[in-house]
Amino acid sequence: MAIKYDPPTSSAKQLEWLKFRFWLVASLTLVSVAATAHNISDANADFVQGLEGSAIVPFMYLGAKHMVTGYDHLLYLLGVVFFLRRMKDVLLYVSLFTLGHSITLMIGVLVELSVNAYLIDTIIGLSVAYKAFENINGFKQVFGVQLDARAAVFIFGLFHGLGLATKLQDLSLSAESLVTNMLSFNVGVEMGQAIALAAIVVVLTQWRRHTNFHGHAFIANTMLMCSGFVLAGYQFANYLWA
Repeated sequence: MAIKYDPPTSSAKQLEWLKFRFWLVASLTLVSVAATAHNISDANADFVQGLEGSAIVPFMYLGAKHMVTGYDHLLYLLGVVFFLRRMKDVLLYVSLFTLGHSITLMIGVLVELSVNAYLIDTIIGLSVAYKAFENINGFKQVFGVQLDARAAVFIFGLFHGLGLATKLQDLSLSAESLVTNMLSFNVGVEMGQAIALAAIVVVLTQWRRHTNFHGHAFIANTMLMCSGFVLAGYQFANYLWA
């Protein structure tokens, strides 16, 4: 499904530019602060590391909490569904994303796939910027091409799942019932994603009723793109200096 963006009229450009500068500074400030906080907390880490055997509910809770507080995943989801009006399209794209991150989450933990967490988080940040740039038809206007949005969502889902896997690999998890616990964690992730997605869809539905939604859409996706670059830059700097 082609994603279309309608640029704002010239009469609104000055006001939109002022709004853009304000919200850009605000969003980059918030993202910079949040970038230092996205991880499994020490309290949760100590708790799950002390568990033996099957612990379905604790791992479901941990997965749900990690997704709901995972600003990078939520920003990407926002970009994915931003222009999707039909529920069947929302379900299709989110299912592709879910399939991608479920595959690499399970494989990454079970086979102990060693990947640098900072590099993966850099790619996740770039996925946010990529989706926002796609939303404003950047690829068609700048490069003259339109990439397959569905394939991109699935591929970036693989990286998002690998990012989740690297967080779990930092924990000393018991090998006993590891498959059950990872399935529980993944179910929790999907529950958290469903809760966050429902809130995002409700907000977007109400927002689209605004007469100047398309003008706001350009500002929102530009801020989303800048936020993705900030996240990517922060994580890549950590990789270089670690």
